[in-house]
Amino acid sequence: MVKIVRVEEIVAIEQAANENGLSYAAMMEAAGRGLAAQMMTFAPPLSRERILIIVGPGNNGGDGLVAAHYLSEAGADVTVYLSHPRSEDDANMNRMKGRVEIVLGTDDRGLALLTENVQRANYIVDALLGTGFHLPMREPIGRILLGVKHAMESREARPRLIAVDCPSGMNCDTGEIDEESLAADLTITFAAAKRGHFRFPGAAYTGELRVVGIGIPDDQKELNAVELDMINITEAASFLPARPKDSHKGTFGTVLVVAGSVNYPGAPVLAARGAYRAGAGLVRLAVPAPVHAAMAASLPEAVWTLLPHEVGVLSENAVHVLAQELTGADALVFGPGFGREEATQRFTQTMFTGEDRGAKGVMGFIGTAQAEKHEAGVMPPLVIDADGLRLLAGLEDWTQQIPPNSILTPHPGEMAELTGETVDAIQQDRVATAKLWSERWGQVVVLKGAFTVIAAPDGRASVIPIASSALATAGSGDVLSGVIAALLAQGCDPYEAAALGAFVHARAGELAIDVAGDEASVIAGDIAGQLGNALSELRNHTA
Repeated sequence: MVKIVRVEEIVAIEQAANENGLSYAAMMEAAGRGLAAQMMTFAPPLSRERILIIVGPGNNGGDGLVAAHYLSEAGADVTVYLSHPRSEDDANMNRMKGRVEIVLGTDDRGLALLTENVQRANYIVDALLGTGFHLPMREPIGRILLGVKHAMESREARPRLIAVDCPSGMNCDTGEIDEESLAADLTITFAAAKRGHFRFPGAAYTGELRVVGIGIPDDQKELNAVELDMINITEAASFLPARPKDSHKGTFGTVLVVAGSVNYPGAPVLAARGAYRAGAGLVRLAVPAPVHAAMAASLPEAVWTLLPHEVGVLSENAVHVLAQELTGADALVFGPGFGREEATQRFTQTMFTGEDRGAKGVMGFIGTAQAEKHEAGVMPPLVIDADGLRLLAGLEDWTQQIPPNSILTPHPGEMAELTGETVDAIQQDRVATAKLWSERWGQVVVLKGAFTVIAAPDGRASVIPIASSALATAGSGDVLSGVIAALLAQGCDPYEAAALGAFVHARAGELAIDVAGDEASVIAGDIAGQLGNALSELRNHTA
């Protein structure tokens, strides 16, 4: 399990490891060796490749020096550019002497040597500043970074840029970054990911992120005390539900999708496609009757339930028809494409509070003996999305009207409506926002967006390490709600269903780019179409 740490947490983790016998020198050696090994997998064979490693004065520079040793041993043509002189007893410097070219920045006042090395390098390693950096940038580091930028601008082919732990000039807690920082193609970080890797603007400079172990044991208490996880392919694969060979459609559950309106007829179909592609045995669409007429032919695998409507939107009378469908459902998607007309607001109120047209004491099928009915399974595991969230926000004391550990999937605008916070405040610290409101509401929160955050009421929280504009398309969230519901129907724990669903959905968005040809051309149907390939990657990873 990969943790995402604050700077103070990684300092404490490394200090505890040192006190327990894993020296700082041993950790640095492991970091540099791991850096070199990752570069060898990132790049073609490095023999005769020209690698420039720009080394700062601290431990980050020490990691770069260790990597220089191993890259040189692998046959690369390595040049080390030192921003500051290193001490005469620096063992990592001394073992490189005579093996690699060393340039001292204090002897290169006009940066001519730096420029020459940048212009001939195939790979540049940024090992200037590490996790302890705080703005503002100090000289000569800023001057060196600017010199690298200017030298790269004169090249026809840009060298590949690798950052050590984080791009130099980034605050690894907040994601703030200096304007002189270099945007990396690959960032190799150690022991755990850092929060700043997933916070903009710094996240845009991180490139591909890889985490390398440095010998700290997985069961170290200081490491395990970190509450925030990164959902990588290994962890996502561990959440996959089983697919026994002797199964039938009932084995994999029934997803009931309550969604749609005459203005948004495609939303329920997209949710259903997400559910089917994520492995649900059966998907039933409960929609206003005009939606069925418009969309039935687009999804022949679905079973349809036609609900009462008012001019194409759900009416409160739909509750009584829907009651008959709940007992056969293993998961329920509520809200995609509803619209926010008054009739649908009354439907939502009747469904969750049992109040008919606001009259106190007139109970609907969910409001009557609510707790006992939930325990009896009348309300299946619930995913609330899109307009369902905005309608829910209009109900008094809504958090008490839905079953605990339901899954809410807001984007920042919907989260603002649910919480009363501004979008800017929510985006300022997405992890803290999701954790706070998940615990306060008693529900699982999936805060969508770049680096989707999943939080559970018990304190578990995770980040999906994918940010792609391919996911920023109408209907993408509908697909996600179906995916999560399908995993619930197959027996996944709500938090794990949300985390796995968000990972698979994000990865499918990345795969869809290759099919569509460009991020801007991806549509929600493309994402649904790549869910199978995303799931296949996970199953092959565990094979």
